[in-house]
Amino acid sequence: MSEAEHVMDWLQGWYAAQCDGDWEHEWGVKIDTLDNPGWSVRIDLEDTYLEAHDFPRQDLRRGKDDWIIARTSDLTFHAACGPGNLTEALTLFRGWARENTPDRG
Repeated sequence: MSEAEHVMDWLQGWYAAQCDGDWEHEWGVKIDTLDNPGWSVRIDLEDTYLEAHDFPRQDLRRGKDDWIIARTSDLTFHAACGPGNLTEALTLFRGWARENTPDRG
């Protein structure tokens, strides 16, 4: 996978790779809006290669609308971010997922 690959294209591939006829019936990826304004991201990790890994909490606050808070808890990757930070939040997930890929080497 190219570093230049758009994060949404990568996320679509990651999601598709988890779909095995069972996973997608209970788990998934949710992207929603916040009213402050911003974005909320929830990516279920149960029954994926990431379920045993923790994403250390990151709290990046650069301005009123330029911020990201990301962490894992309860077998889920959670991120909340400012209205212009969705790509950055998903890129954090992609980097972490790639670092923890089992066949990485």
